[in-house]
Amino acid sequence: MSQYETILAETPLESVRLVKLNRPRQLNAYSTRMCEELCTEIDDYLKDDALRVLVLTGEGRGFCAGGDVSNADEDRHDLMKQQLSHGREMRDGMHRVIQALRHLDKPVIAAINGPAVAGGLALALACDFRIADEDAKLGDTSGRFALLPDEGGAWLFPRAMGLDRALKMTMLAETYLAREAQALGLVTEVVARGEALNQSLDLAQRIAAQSPLAVRLAKGMMTASMDMTLEQSQREAALAVMVANPSKDVAEGVRAFFRKEAPVFTGH
Repeated sequence: MSQYETILAETPLESVRLVKLNRPRQLNAYSTRMCEELCTEIDDYLKDDALRVLVLTGEGRGFCAGGDVSNADEDRHDLMKQQLSHGREMRDGMHRVIQALRHLDKPVIAAINGPAVAGGLALALACDFRIADEDAKLGDTSGRFALLPDEGGAWLFPRAMGLDRALKMTMLAETYLAREAQALGLVTEVVARGEALNQSLDLAQRIAAQSPLAVRLAKGMMTASMDMTLEQSQREAALAVMVANPSKDVAEGVRAFFRKEAPVFTGH
C-alpha cells in the first residue's frame, strides 16, 4: 500500500493497479492535493510496463462528488483569494488529471461505487470503461451551485450522451440511477449493489491477460480515430501493424491457437 494523503494505491492482482480516492467524509470530492497525487499515480502507472490495467474507485460510499465546496481543502484557501486563481486551480488541478487519463495508451476502468457527479462524472468519463453499482447516481450537479462543467465535462458529456441530453443534464442539474445512466451512454455496465469493484477487477484481470502491445496500440488507434477521417485512421492503422504484426506476441497468439493452448503474452 503506497503512502498518500488523499488516495490509496495498491496492486491487488498481477499487472493490475488499484487506486482509491480517499476522502470518504466528503464523498471523495477532489482537492488540490488529491489532483496532485492522482497525477503522480497515473504517471507511475504509465511508466511501469509491469502494470497493464488501472482501476479507479472511491473509498466508502461515493466515487467522486466533484470539486470540494466545503472549504475543507486548506491547500485551496489561499489560492482562491484572487479571481484569476480560479482558472489556475482548474488548469493545474483536475484539468491535468483528466488530460493525463485521456492521453494514456493503457486501459483505465472506473469502478463507480456511489455518486459520480459534476467533476466526478468527468473523471469517470475520462476512463475507458465505467462499471457501476445499480444504486450509484451519475449526473452533473454543478448547476445547483451556479458552477460550470469546467473539469472537462463540457467536452466529455456531449460526446458520451449527445449535445441535447448533456445540455439538459447540466442546465437542470440532473442525476440518474445507473441503469438510466447506462441508457444515456454514461455507463458501460451495471452490476449488483456493492459489486462494481469486484467486476472491475475481474475485467482488469481479463484485459491484463491480453497482449499489452495490442491493447495499447488498439486503444491509441481508436482514441485518435475519434477525431479523424476514415482515411486518416487507416493510415495510422497501417503504421501500427508495422509494430504489432512482427511482434513475439502475435507469434505466441498464432502458436497457442493451433495448439489449443492459452497464450502467454509478454508485450514483446
